[in-house]
Amino acid sequence: MQNLSVVIVCKNAGKVIGKTLQSLQGISDDIIVYDNGSTDNTLDVVAGYPVQLYKGSWEGFGQTKRKANSLAKYDWILSLDADEAVSTTLKESLLQFNPENKTVVYDISFNNFFGDTWLKYGEWGKDHHIRLFNKTVVNWNDAPVHEELIMPQDVAVKKFNGAVLHRTAESVSDFEIKMNKYAALNAEKFFAKGKKVAPLKKWLSSVFSFIQNYFLRLGFLDGKAGFKCAVISAKYTFNKYKILESLWKNNK
Repeated sequence: MQNLSVVIVCKNAGKVIGKTLQSLQGISDDIIVYDNGSTDNTLDVVAGYPVQLYKGSWEGFGQTKRKANSLAKYDWILSLDADEAVSTTLKESLLQFNPENKTVVYDISFNNFFGDTWLKYGEWGKDHHIRLFNKTVVNWNDAPVHEELIMPQDVAVKKFNGAVLHRTAESVSDFEIKMNKYAALNAEKFFAKGKKVAPLKKWLSSVFSFIQNYFLRLGFLDGKAGFKCAVISAKYTFNKYKILESLWKNNK
């Protein structure tokens, strides 16, 4: 096993977290699951694996992930969501992991799935994120949504072999629920920053979102799944600005 900790923040992830934890077996003796009040069978599923389970309040994505990282035994962190399993190739790479120094972070490719369809194009195609880093140098910011890693200027980014298998959603309804939640969170984030929206922006931005993801990014090559994802992303854009408008109206 490696001297790295795997940190997962979750809530009501009973449908997906089992696959994630199964894929991680043998990589580390310090797998942290930080639960934020699950009411489904998440805790029962987690109990079936050799992990460190913690329970805590939800403080937004950035702050909650920082708190979960502080519980890790090792300085090197593999940060995952509950619906993000590791591929066989990624697992092999992690088992051979020998970091050059703590000022290097590792960028990992994502294979995003909508149901059983691997989305190779559109918004989710060619996706990648920095998820392997040393917490003494790099950590999450305090953003409530769309959190980012705070990295000093001397940090080098390197590609890591393998992929995270991200189960975006099992169904259209699941995906819509998830995106509606993100729309509300981002609207609140914009409102807190004093950002306002032009009257036509919600319409123009949502139309452009669909054109960009379905046509320009070749989402149509993913078939029905690509169309559904482009439509839901357009709805997310519309709802985000619609909610932002409502927040400003209610503020008056």
